[in-house]
Amino acid sequence: MTSLKRALASIAIAFVLAAASALASDAVVYWNGITSQAVLAAPPPTRPGPSSVVDWAMVSAAMHDAVQAIEGKYEPYATSIPGASGSSSAAAAKAAHDVLVHQFPDQLAFLDSTYHAYLAANVISENDPGVAVGTAAAAGLIAARTGDGSFPNPPLPPFIGGTDPGEWRPVTEYLPPPPPSGAPMAAEWLAFMKPFVLKSPDQFRPNQGPPALKSGKYTNDYKEVKRLGGDVNSDRTQAQTDLATFFNMNFLTQFNLMLRDIADAHITDIADSARFFALADLAMADAGITAWDSKRHFVFWRPVTAIQLGDTDGNSKTDPDVNWHPYINTPPYPDYTSGANNASGSTTKILELFFHTNDFTFELKSNNPQAVPPSRTYTHFTDLADDVLEVRILQGIHFRTADVLGRKQGRHVAKYVFHHALQPVGGGDCDGDDDDSGDDD
Repeated sequence: MTSLKRALASIAIAFVLAAASALASDAVVYWNGITSQAVLAAPPPTRPGPSSVVDWAMVSAAMHDAVQAIEGKYEPYATSIPGASGSSSAAAAKAAHDVLVHQFPDQLAFLDSTYHAYLAANVISENDPGVAVGTAAAAGLIAARTGDGSFPNPPLPPFIGGTDPGEWRPVTEYLPPPPPSGAPMAAEWLAFMKPFVLKSPDQFRPNQGPPALKSGKYTNDYKEVKRLGGDVNSDRTQAQTDLATFFNMNFLTQFNLMLRDIADAHITDIADSARFFALADLAMADAGITAWDSKRHFVFWRPVTAIQLGDTDGNSKTDPDVNWHPYINTPPYPDYTSGANNASGSTTKILELFFHTNDFTFELKSNNPQAVPPSRTYTHFTDLADDVLEVRILQGIHFRTADVLGRKQGRHVAKYVFHHALQPVGGGDCDGDDDDSGDDD
């Protein structure tokens, strides 16, 4: 049995045995967790990398449409289903199942067994009318996204940037255990695919590129990440190293786990839960597309390349260090702007808008076995975004400017998504500010 098959088998057994635990959560929360398992079980390099934002968005959008067809509380994302009836939980489960099967056909056995176990644990008939609603919602979502440019087959030609000072190029030296040495840009197609809610990938592209290599701003960014982000001889405090280690995991799975915990504790209506996850995951997906558009457009080099080649940038104040390596491995895509900060900016802004406040106590967990502590408690959504901004510098993989602009982009994306999708049926005010402009002040 291959390692992938073993992983899928163990996941299937765990979820079938624990199916009764689904009674403690609504269907949307539960199937968001199943999505996490499917994403993590899929082999790299496609997933669980940045392209998994598409999987999360598709599952959450389909569940939203299935639930709202029955509940009638919010407008659908892609599919209206007149005369829908039955169990909203059955509809959400079937919609999630069908989209996941479409995205991960190799996991059919796991997804089928999990779906049937979920219905049995919740005493839902296989013939419940909600099942047909979920089928229709998934089919409509898949049809709406067909040809959107995601997961192209055949893949795009490898993109390897350039070799001029300031240009991104594949990193060929890694700390163990390494990703493929010299890997081209991962998921380049994200930069060109059709967004889920935005009008175009470049809608919130920064008006200006990264700082000029001879500028004081670039010099400061360079010196900061060189001083704080190295794997050895760094000026990081222990608390900063602990923070960098805590966030050394896949942000998309980490943030969706946070969303599940928040929904479990604070949302009791399945219609609200479906909209909550759809807003967050659609915003994360469009924020990811926005980040990739910027990365592909500006093609700015990563700190490890900049510092090792610091004598080539024409800046007398950027002392090179050919032996410098970041605290964690540099992902295979350009620096500007930061995808992680797009994700944190979009997620935390959606949370602010959804709950009408930034003052909110919540927990974030890490699955990194070296994380100390394994969870962190925040009292403001923006505090999480602030941490992520610092973390990518402490990890040695981003310049500050890329982080700041990435977070700003993510917040603009979230505001646009919140005010242009999944609105209350019959109108109504979802609250939140209306500023969805793309300025870079």
